[in-house]
Amino acid sequence: MDSASWQYDELKQVGVDYNDVAEVEAYDQRHNQFRDVEGENAAIMEALDVQPNDVLIDLGTGTGTFAIQVARRCKKVYVVDVSKVMLEYASQKAIQSGVTNVEFVYGGFLTYSHRAAPVDAVVSNIAFHHLPDFWKAIGLRRMNQMLRMGGKLYLADVVFSGDSFQRDIARWIEDMGQVGGLELQQEMALHLREEYSTFDWILEGLLAEANFRIVHKENHEGVLAAYLCVKEAEFV
Repeated sequence: MDSASWQYDELKQVGVDYNDVAEVEAYDQRHNQFRDVEGENAAIMEALDVQPNDVLIDLGTGTGTFAIQVARRCKKVYVVDVSKVMLEYASQKAIQSGVTNVEFVYGGFLTYSHRAAPVDAVVSNIAFHHLPDFWKAIGLRRMNQMLRMGGKLYLADVVFSGDSFQRDIARWIEDMGQVGGLELQQEMALHLREEYSTFDWILEGLLAEANFRIVHKENHEGVLAAYLCVKEAEFV
């Protein structure tokens, strides 16, 4: 049987529809309400210790803010997303920013095919929740194969920890309502209802199984986590 007949369709939008031009245009403004995006990006670059000759892959780039920021400090960035509308928007942002060392590719964790040399780092920031856990395992194996030995993975997402996750989620949604009103609160509820955030103990097991060693972990209020990992062995 052809694997295409049973592979998860990551190109199908779940949660917020980012094939909708209006949603994409509102993305940066909406997320800046409750995230310090520029600060997040600076922290990612510091964690990765980005060097001028480094080549990176930004998987699930969204509107390309990180890719554009890091492109000014490295040799090249492969910019990947499952939304063609997002990619076009990110491409226009890159042009307006004067950034030229970026390559935009339509695809995702399961469909992006990296044909160049293994890269120094892979970044996924608030995108991995689009995959169910089984397919997260496949995605992590594929990321391993994109990286050179000793290369780094930075993975941040909505990740639950501890037995108080229900209270943590309720508080998180309430906080989003205080920051961005009912619309943002409803977006967070949609995320939980229709997307695939997971527990830290599941994600950490998947990382280990894909031959990644966790170097550093940050947890925020039981609902967000960020991992800096190193590729320790090839996954064949």
